[in-house]
Amino acid sequence: MSSSTDIRKHSQGGKGRAARPTPKGRQIDPQALDDVQALLGTRSRQRDLLIEHLHLIQDRYGHLSAAHLAALAYEMKLAQAEVYEVATFYAHFDVVREGEKAPPPVTVRVCDSLSCEMFGGQKLLTELTAKHGKGDKIRILRAPCMGACDRAPVCAVGHDQVFQASPAKVDAALASHAHHPAKPGKDFTAYVADGGYALLRAGLEGRKTRDDIIKAVDDSGLRGMGGAGFPTGRKWQLVRKEPGPRLMCVNGDEGEPGTFKDRHYLEIDPHRFLEGMLIAAWVVEAPDVYIYLRDEYPQIREMLLAEIAKLEAAGLSQATRIHLRRGAGAYICGEESAMIESIEGKRGLPRHRPPYVAQVGLFGRPTLVQNVETLFWIRDLVEKGAAWFTGHGRNGRKGLRSFSVSGRVKKPGVKLAPAGITMQELIDEFCGGMADGHSFKGYLPGGASGGILPATMANLPLDFGMLEAHGCFVGSHAVVVLSDKDNMKDVALNLMRFFEDESCGQCTPCRVGTEKAVKLMARPKWDEPLIAELSQAMADASICGLGQAASNPVKSVLKHFRGDVL
Repeated sequence: MSSSTDIRKHSQGGKGRAARPTPKGRQIDPQALDDVQALLGTRSRQRDLLIEHLHLIQDRYGHLSAAHLAALAYEMKLAQAEVYEVATFYAHFDVVREGEKAPPPVTVRVCDSLSCEMFGGQKLLTELTAKHGKGDKIRILRAPCMGACDRAPVCAVGHDQVFQASPAKVDAALASHAHHPAKPGKDFTAYVADGGYALLRAGLEGRKTRDDIIKAVDDSGLRGMGGAGFPTGRKWQLVRKEPGPRLMCVNGDEGEPGTFKDRHYLEIDPHRFLEGMLIAAWVVEAPDVYIYLRDEYPQIREMLLAEIAKLEAAGLSQATRIHLRRGAGAYICGEESAMIESIEGKRGLPRHRPPYVAQVGLFGRPTLVQNVETLFWIRDLVEKGAAWFTGHGRNGRKGLRSFSVSGRVKKPGVKLAPAGITMQELIDEFCGGMADGHSFKGYLPGGASGGILPATMANLPLDFGMLEAHGCFVGSHAVVVLSDKDNMKDVALNLMRFFEDESCGQCTPCRVGTEKAVKLMARPKWDEPLIAELSQAMADASICGLGQAASNPVKSVLKHFRGDVL
């Protein structure tokens, strides 16, 4: 570790040259270096921990000053440009450049994504801004989806979320300064008492083989629940064929507006997920597994750290080291290669393919990437048998699906329903029907990027591969129900603004296309030929799914809801 006294020494000039009073480049402030060294303590200075260390500074001081960023770069032996490009990429880092004023000590973020806007999020933002936005103690910011769409509108006071928020509730949260860590629905002791980790032990002790586990998962037809729907057993086999050492990543960055199922399962039964994760890591022989959890779930992160410590103390992670990494407010990191870049301590920019992450993933190694919910089902599938899972389903589909339902229904929330259920069945049987005073008009079957379908098409099976012919897809099964009180033109504009904000900026079709689309869609009358041409260019030329699917809601509205556009 370098001492702050080292940087006080003046460098000496060469022979015949006057000594420089200071080294070249931005100077390191000794106090800032002392601050950074004290925060990092004995933690490793390895490159991939850059984002973790930025969080330490942000949490302690409420922002990232130029002096602290320069000191961190010095301490980690990185170019200052490397630190700045990462710090300025993520929305939850507040970079304060030289000469700029630090932000107020308290930040209130108000969600402006679709479900929250439907329930008064914009009105809440306006009221809070009028009340608190002019002082120097509190700042009010708009923010994207916070993963609590069933409790809209939502805002975050510091790191604590306020559900079904109102100005009065926000004021109460500001006054209390209370921090409420999450408590698991079933902790380690209760989970073990219910037979938990017996399956993992059976594998570690040789009573179950890796092929046994893969066959059970494969026979069940379990697919990736993060959105792509790739067969899980097949993915495990592909990764196992790659040369070791292999690694594993868990995608817990569910930033798609309307999605909150991973949060639900982590809250009610975290060890069922953790056991599934350790089983998967054991199957592909990954000595390290990295959990990437979105920064909007800080209480869940604290809870996971505590529960992981318990299972480690019990000797259950002897084959796999567990690393919990923290996102920093970037929807793009839900894309698997962008997530991997972020875990490596970089900007979350999607990679070109091939090679695929199963071949060249984290730190250049073959990597298994799975979603939280996918791993949650592993224990049940193996212990209860594939027939238990495939015994559920409707309309020719098999299995169970977790639907994150929000919007104009009486009972929003996570609904575990048969694969292939229709939208009308989901509303009637699992959501208590439409909210009072609302008539069913349309729905998003797969979050912001999955398109929009009219109520007249509510009899289609909601499952992988069933909606593509209609220009839509189920993705992560995030369902937002819309009514006659919702204008579809406004809905599409809200979704496109989300994509504009969340574009990583790497490729021109997405970066410029989403910005241009917002401007065109904000006009009183849409230029349909121009919007169609722009949508096609984005779909054809964008690097990743964000730009490729950003125009799906627009195309859906033009196709099914022309009355709201004209």
